Formats: sequence, C-alpha cells, structure tokens
Amino acid sequence: MFRSIPAIVAVLCCVVLPLPGHAEDLLQIYDIAVESDPRLGEAEQILASTRELKPQARALLLPSFGLEGSAEYVDSKVSGTTSVPSLRYDPAGGFPIRDRFSIGSAERRFERSDSYSQESLSAVLTQSVFDRANWIRLRQSDATIAQAEAQYSDAQLALMVRTTEAYFGVLRAADAVRVQQALVRANERTLEQSRQRFDVGLVAITDVNESQAAYDRSRATLIAAENALDNAWEALRVIVGPIRVPIARLGGQLPLAPPEPNDIDQWVETALQRNYGVVAAQQAATAAKQQIEIERSGHLPKVDLQAGYNWDESQADEGRLGIGPGVGLRVSVPIFQGGAVTSRTRQAGHDFSAAQSRLDQQRRAVLNLVKDSFRGILSNISDVEARQAAIVSARSALESTQAGLEVGTRTQVDVLNAQQLLFEAEFQYLSARYDYIINGVKLHQATSTLNREVLAKANAWLDPQDTVPPPAY
Repeated sequence: MFRSIPAIVAVLCCVVLPLPGHAEDLLQIYDIAVESDPRLGEAEQILASTRELKPQARALLLPSFGLEGSAEYVDSKVSGTTSVPSLRYDPAGGFPIRDRFSIGSAERRFERSDSYSQESLSAVLTQSVFDRANWIRLRQSDATIAQAEAQYSDAQLALMVRTTEAYFGVLRAADAVRVQQALVRANERTLEQSRQRFDVGLVAITDVNESQAAYDRSRATLIAAENALDNAWEALRVIVGPIRVPIARLGGQLPLAPPEPNDIDQWVETALQRNYGVVAAQQAATAAKQQIEIERSGHLPKVDLQAGYNWDESQADEGRLGIGPGVGLRVSVPIFQGGAVTSRTRQAGHDFSAAQSRLDQQRRAVLNLVKDSFRGILSNISDVEARQAAIVSARSALESTQAGLEVGTRTQVDVLNAQQLLFEAEFQYLSARYDYIINGVKLHQATSTLNREVLAKANAWLDPQDTVPPPAY
C-alpha cells in the first residue's frame, strides 16, 4: 500500500532540519552589504570626487598669487670689421681734418668680449573682474553635485533591492532543492512499492520501469537544483563577500495586504516627484543647459586686475637695477577663433537635447517600475491564495489517483504525474511569497521611500530557527 498523503507532506516539511548556531537575517546581510558592496563603494567615491567641483569653480573667481623669477649668465664674444674714412692732415698743426678733399676709407677689424649676469623676480596678484563663464560654472557645479548626490542615493536603494533579491534568491533555490529532495524520496518509495507489487504479481514490469524512470528524472532535476542553489549563494557573495553562516528562511506566516495607499496614481505621482533617478536626470539636464551658456560666453571679453612688484637687475652696460610696484587691468577681447566657440555652443545644445531625452527615458522607466510592482503585489496576493488552493487540489488528486490505481482505473504513470504536480504546487506557492516581498521592495524603490524600516518589515517574517546553510566551499 502507498504511504498516506499526510506522511508525504511531513517529509516535504522536514527534509531540511533547523541548524543550531548563529544565522544571518535580511537586515544583517544588508548591513554587511553596505560595508562591502563594491558598487556602492564606487558610487560613494564618485560623489566625493564630484563635490570637489564646487571649490574648483569658486577658485576661478578668487584672487591668485604667484612668483616668477629668472637668473641668467651671459658670456658673449663679438668680432667683425668696420670702415674708417681716410683723413687729410693740416700741414701747420698736423691735426687730421675732414673736408671735401678727404677721399677713400680704410677697414679696421675689431673683437669684443662681454660677460655679465642678470636676474629678475616678480610677485603677481591676479583677480578676475569679469568672466561670465566662471560665474556660470559656479552655478553649474551645484547642479552637477546635486546629480551625483541623487545618483548615490539611488545606488543605496539599488543595493537594498539587489540584496533582497539575492537573499530571497537563495531561499527560492533552497526551496527548490528541498521540494526536489522530497520528490526523490517519494519516487524512491514508489519504486520500492512497485517492485514489491511486481514480485507478488500485482503489477506488470511496465509499472516498475515507469517508477524507475520517474525516480531517475527526479534525481537529475535535484542535481540541477543543487547547482542552482550554489549559484544563488555566489550571487549573494558578489554583494556581501564571503559568508560562512546560514541565513534564515521565510516563516510560515506571511500577512498579505495591498499597497497603502491602494491607489496606483498616487504612487505614480510620488515616483515622478521623488525618484532619485528622475532627480539625477533633471539635474543633469540643468547642468547641460548651463554648459550652453558657458560655451556661448566665449564670444565675450574677459577683464582681469593685476598687481605686482618687480625686481630686475643686470650687470650689462655698467649695471642696471629696476625695482617697483605695478598695477593694471588686462582686457582680452576675442574677435575670431576659427568658429570653435560657435561649434562648441552647438555641441552643448545637442548634449542638452540628449540629456532631456535621458530624462524622458528615466521617467518612463520609473512609471513602468511603479505599475509593474503595484500590479505585481496585487497579482501575488491572488497568486499565493491560488497556490494554496492548488496544493489542496493536488493532494486530493493524488489521493484519488492512488485509490484508482488500487482498483485498476488508474495507471502508475498517473500516480507519478499527480505526485509531481503536488510538489510543483508546493514550490510555486513558496516562490509566489518571495515575489510578493520583492515587488513590495521595488515599489518603494520606485518612489524613493525604500529604507531600513521597509526591510525590517520583511525581515520580521523570517524564521531564525529555520535556516539555509552555505555551501561547504
């Protein structure tokens, strides 16, 4: 005789026994992820780097001071020839005289060496008086930093979602292994019973063969499920790093409730106003628009105030020393730069249009996420309830099929199929509960209302006495 259906369910529920010792729950895993997740670490450093744009932009409007100096030693030699006119001498006094009777000239060669040193030192203070582009860059830095802050906040929420998905991904894979192990045990018992019935001539060899085939298929599926569980652990380790302790399973009690408020339009409105991805795209569009004005400012003049003190000394020409302060305005008026300013302005305009398109894409993606998550929660509530009913129906069907086998109206194949459907219904029920939790987390992510308190609600549904052990390697 076949074992009763309550016994089969008992096997299903007790395949994995609670492990003694410490276990991690969702909040503890998330805390580890905050410290070790490389994506969040990258986003944090990008934010810190972007914040440096503000002091850099402010520095362009503040005075700058610098020293310039030089020291040279010059050793020059000059040689050549020069023309000297021929002179007529006065017979009386013997002095050379130059008059219209002097004719011809003579060439004389000369050489001169000259060695001297010269030094100079200048202290210059420069203050920008007018540069429109620098003032716009200062305002642009605020928009760029706001974009980076929104992206970092979005990365924090994304970490919560990734951790939740990876955590329950392990539990889902562990449930698949547990259900498949129970199915293997049930098929093994069915195979033993078929052999016993065959030995006494109650069934044909075909029933034994069918039972053997079902048992072999369930063992192969179990191997694949165990591999999937190992992969799920690795996906969690990508986020939190090495983990050597078990994690808590989802408990038997899971209160199912629709979103609050139960109005999809309110969730959509909140998401469009608060979603960090949308905020980041808006700030990016603002910065891109300001870049147009920065490039257009290339046509405008620039005015700088310069004040300094100069010291200049040279040993040439019997020595020279110049010391004194100086102050003045330097005006730069661009006339024509080969069309570069106009081209950069057009380029900035195209970048602004692209930023607006990315903003529109982000808004549509958020709308899709809100609607999918909201409807997914409602669907999951109905799905969980339907899966519970499906388990009851599958149990009844299995009992009826087993009874039909006893009287000869059902075959062994029918029993094996009914048994398979029961365990599949059990797994689908467990899986639907995980989908309900994940969709709730994603809905809060879309509206940027996801926080530790939201995770704590899901964490309260876990059972620390029922755990999933990590792989041994």
